[in-house]
Amino acid sequence: MSYIVLADMTVLVHASFVLFVLAGGFGVLRWPHLAWFHLPAAVWGVMIELGGWVCPLTYLENRLRRLGGEAGYGGTFIERYLEPLLYPLGLTRNLQFVFGLVALFVNLAIYVSLWRRHPRNRR
Repeated sequence: MSYIVLADMTVLVHASFVLFVLAGGFGVLRWPHLAWFHLPAAVWGVMIELGGWVCPLTYLENRLRRLGGEAGYGGTFIERYLEPLLYPLGLTRNLQFVFGLVALFVNLAIYVSLWRRHPRNRR
């Protein structure tokens, strides 16, 4: 399989993971056992954003692109793929921090709602 195809597949996995971090909590409301997968993913996603780190999948994609003869890119996955969809200007550290806070608070609200709905927590 071509390195370029593997790099493209990595982008799809990465985008799916970001979507799961942001919206997976809604799935947890329907299927509570999904929390075993979503909660660690959400914690990881929030840590990456609030910490200003680069996800290892970004490094993997860049490595695969270079192995396939393409140029890698600098920055983060969000800067490369999501930010052009959301904002025409460059991603700032403050904006990245806002993304992390949005992910944190959306998921926190969902988990608090789920916790309150649980019969053991009603008194």
